[in-house]
Amino acid sequence: MARVLHLPSITLLFPPFCKPLRFLSMASTSPLDSTENQSRNDSGSFTNYPVPISPPLPSLSKNIELNRALTASSKSALFSLSRTHVLYEDHWLIAVNKPQGIYCENVLSAVPSLLMGYNESAMGENLGELHLANRLDRDTSGVMLITKSHKIAAKLVKAFTDHKVRKTYIAFSIGQAPKWENITIKSGHGRSKHGAWRVYAASDVGRSLPGGSVVRDMETFVEVLSVNGKGVFKEFSDLRKDEEEAMVVEEKSEIDTDVKKDEIVVRAYPRSGRTHQIRLHCQYLGIPIIGDVKYEGVYEWKGRTFEGHELHAESLSFEHPVTGEAVLIQAPLPSWACQVFHGQAD
Repeated sequence: MARVLHLPSITLLFPPFCKPLRFLSMASTSPLDSTENQSRNDSGSFTNYPVPISPPLPSLSKNIELNRALTASSKSALFSLSRTHVLYEDHWLIAVNKPQGIYCENVLSAVPSLLMGYNESAMGENLGELHLANRLDRDTSGVMLITKSHKIAAKLVKAFTDHKVRKTYIAFSIGQAPKWENITIKSGHGRSKHGAWRVYAASDVGRSLPGGSVVRDMETFVEVLSVNGKGVFKEFSDLRKDEEEAMVVEEKSEIDTDVKKDEIVVRAYPRSGRTHQIRLHCQYLGIPIIGDVKYEGVYEWKGRTFEGHELHAESLSFEHPVTGEAVLIQAPLPSWACQVFHGQAD
């Protein structure tokens, strides 16, 4: 039986900057705050809207994200795939290892040249039917799966929608080391019209938001692999839900920025497919991902400025849409993860 934890409501205290690390503060405001205040205080139409329990985007993140987007656009326009990027390929599918800082659409656009460059049979294929089976954020690296026909694309979309595709991610975070070794976090997820993605209470799932969207469920299993370079990189495995500790989110989390910060590597198993899911849940757990300035990750750490967040799509596993065979696609660990675990070996 899962043990359920309900976190107490505690005021969040975030100074704008903390040396030697640089955080983007939860205390920063955004236009969305005025809507939230209306929902709390007015007796009008906003009263019945649920209020997000994760903070708005830090104001300083806007310029940082704009600069990152401009840099990524330039890099992506020049991007090409080589055979070293290919993780898996058959007649119906191809999976590649997407680099950090490259847009998914540019990876997809590079596939025809890759296929025609080393596969003569691709000349006769309808390369106009290539589809992204999964999407990764601009700064997330790792496994990207692409289908080669509309029919196969439809089958994989259904598999993703039905949660029959298993995904694992590796994230490098800065925060206070968790007291738990692994945990399942369950919450709501949503955004108002033109707003940012936010964490909502689990009890708000199904409720309407301004603009017509609704709060949806969001669930992630998270396990700690390393704290300050100490730990063991272990292969991912099947997990039994009745053996997990569960956290059902209902109130704001407690995050103390004055305590010592640790370097933490976690593996995340998203059990739903929400936008920015792992990034939001890591933020809520007090272990925001390095470089993730949207969700309070450090921008500077130990003298280094991060130009993107350190999140890696480690693996995809699913039943092949044609053959029915079990398929497991894994991407090599990124350099930052290799450095963490190589250091342990030394």
